[in-house]
Amino acid sequence: MNIETDAPMEGTPLIKPSTTDHPLYDQVVEACRTVYDPEIPVNIFDLGLVYTIEINADSDIAIAMSLTAPGCPVAGEMPGWVAEAVGAIPGVRHVDVELVWEPQWGMDMMSDEARLELGFM
Repeated sequence: MNIETDAPMEGTPLIKPSTTDHPLYDQVVEACRTVYDPEIPVNIFDLGLVYTIEINADSDIAIAMSLTAPGCPVAGEMPGWVAEAVGAIPGVRHVDVELVWEPQWGMDMMSDEARLELGFM
């Protein structure tokens, strides 16, 4: 018996993997590290807010990111800040930044550097 649900299949990652093997990937990560949540002194990448960086063969970039909370005061502005930072990389053709709420961001998504900076380690 096969019961369909909205839940992901077992083994399906909650966060789509990034295109880490593209030559622009490291530069995109560094550009994301220049964007900060004004209320937290850590960049959005190390906070774990950038979920997926997809880069196609034409150097179009799609970023799925979240915020620490849906009511974040900069919710309307932060995707633009990310698009502007990544769009400044030579060779990038187009940037699309999408805010996603699943999975919900949690402090366990932060890098060790972010935890140390915020005094959680």
